[in-house]
Amino acid sequence: MKQIALDIDLGRGPTLHNFLPGPNDEAFQHLRLWASSPVRSPVPMYLWGPEGSGKTHLLRAMAHALAERGETLGWLDMSVAEPPAFDPRWRVILLDDVQHYTAVQQQAAFNWFVNASTPGEGQTCGVLAAGTCPPADLSLREDLRSRLGWGHVFQLYLLDETQCRAVLRQHAEGRGIFLKDDVMDFILTRFSRDLGHLMALLDQLDGYALQTQRPLTIPLIKAMLHDV
Repeated sequence: MKQIALDIDLGRGPTLHNFLPGPNDEAFQHLRLWASSPVRSPVPMYLWGPEGSGKTHLLRAMAHALAERGETLGWLDMSVAEPPAFDPRWRVILLDDVQHYTAVQQQAAFNWFVNASTPGEGQTCGVLAAGTCPPADLSLREDLRSRLGWGHVFQLYLLDETQCRAVLRQHAEGRGIFLKDDVMDFILTRFSRDLGHLMALLDQLDGYALQTQRPLTIPLIKAMLHDV
């Protein structure tokens, strides 16, 4: 059966608390300790894996955790067409979806990397990056590619169906939603299993259920798709 990929934005912000590591526990524990440490290692980290394996969730979760600690950071992804200059107040730089970087973005990322490791003033800055393939396979300028690969590199894996169900139930319960098994089966067979899209779908379904004052059922899902 063909699965549907909806073009919807993420609902509630990703955090380390609502990330289910599954087979990615080694990377998750490393990041959790790294985020909470008052003395952070300057060795860069790079996460790679297929779409839906949690890379962007983890980067945004790290941004959230660092902001809660009052730390400033630099963020760069493919949507930032004109990246700003490196800010010496940044404590961490986060580079997402590096495989899509344009020449301008690659230049900015390389400049941020250089300033992070050898700042003209202040402390060194941590670096966390993510892409869909290992550093050696990235189609990027050599000086940037080599820097992405010289630190800690973690491969992320997709969750299996049981783990995927656990994540959806956890996210649903966090919104006060009870997902019946038939609704869960319908969602997992009809929609893309990219977790970001699935959690966003739940957020959208919850909003539609509140708007129409109906319980979250298969007929409600079909009605929402008809109205979209």
